[in-house]
Amino acid sequence: MNSPSLKHSASTKASSFAPPSIIGWREIVALPQLNVQQIKAKIDTGARSSALHAFAIEEFELNNKLMIRFQVHPRQRDNKYIVIAEAELLEYRKVTSSVGHSQIRPVILTTVKLGQKQWQIELTLTNRDVMGFRMLLGRQAVRDHFLVDPGKSFLQSSKNRQK
Repeated sequence: MNSPSLKHSASTKASSFAPPSIIGWREIVALPQLNVQQIKAKIDTGARSSALHAFAIEEFELNNKLMIRFQVHPRQRDNKYIVIAEAELLEYRKVTSSVGHSQIRPVILTTVKLGQKQWQIELTLTNRDVMGFRMLLGRQAVRDHFLVDPGKSFLQSSKNRQK
């Protein structure tokens, strides 16, 4: 026979569980530590890691830490607006694309903001100039935070905010 206190405890735990928010296959995110106020990102659960379009990438040392400075074009089809960003370099990582091409990319840790949520992600830096999106948010970044509805777009962000 179950004691009443155990039943009450179990029902309290069940009612405090909040299901993850739902996002679409594309969303507008912010990268506050990199001074990127908004960037359209493709949510790609087929990709393990996240990637940001970056160019003019250079390493430097600051306070005995290996840093990386790079430039970003956060607006689609706009190569004039540039954000210059700096972050601590975590490592270089071999990343293989969906078509089998491998590339060694710098990896940083930064904050991403989507809707009302903000959390840390690992982000690889690469030239995505020819890609449809300047940012790819991979499954490691969205895991434990969101469920993806592949038939919807901009569920946690307003498409009108993108300039």
